[in-house]
Amino acid sequence: MLPTHRRDKILELLQEDGSAKVLDLAKLFKVTEVTIRQDLEKLEKDGLIIREYGGAYLKNIKDQVQTFSLTHQENLDKKELIASKCLEFIESGDTIILDSGSTTTELAKKLKGMKNLTVITNALNIALMLGAEPGIEVIVTGGEFKPPTLSLTGQKAADFFKGLNVQKLFLATAGISLKSGLTYPSISDLVVKRAMIEAAEQRYLVADSSKMGKTALASLGALSLIDYIITDPGIEEKHKQVFYDNEIELIIANGK
Repeated sequence: MLPTHRRDKILELLQEDGSAKVLDLAKLFKVTEVTIRQDLEKLEKDGLIIREYGGAYLKNIKDQVQTFSLTHQENLDKKELIASKCLEFIESGDTIILDSGSTTTELAKKLKGMKNLTVITNALNIALMLGAEPGIEVIVTGGEFKPPTLSLTGQKAADFFKGLNVQKLFLATAGISLKSGLTYPSISDLVVKRAMIEAAEQRYLVADSSKMGKTALASLGALSLIDYIITDPGIEEKHKQVFYDNEIELIIANGK
């Protein structure tokens, strides 16, 4: 892996987890601790992170948590379009899982006012958003807190889903490709995503077209893990064909 590519992946991980240790990063990227320290020094010089003894953390992370803002706010128009389309697949009486993420947050906003709905989530911002809605029961997982995504992760979060049977899952992703499948910046999230998938009868992947063909650090598994993908009209024909070839129903949110 080229140094610039590795630094990009380190930054993606920090934007997901908030902080990381040099030792853990060295093991993850299979390089020396000296190399990781050099990477972190470069990222700090670029004004993206702050180094500390034995590791580093994302710049402005305290402000983000205090204001309850997510780090990934790009393509919000596309994400809102996808969220509106998701409403067509949610009915009164449903129990659904909402994964953490900016697209699922847009969906949560649109659930306000619904009746007789149960939402299970690992996203604290979603829980607070919907918790006061009289027609919605909100259930939150346990787990380790990740400041940038305002979410709970790790094995404890995954264990929450054992034995559950829910109608629908709305799953987020950082990258989608034929070779790597569904990918994420953080390894700690993989066990949670798998548990969500196993608990759901119908699995909807919500991802804007910018995620197509991209690959993040950690692979969850093949595209066959999902039943449907809801995306925006910007998706290219070659990416459409990937879903058709894998017998995944493609749903395009065209706003009409």
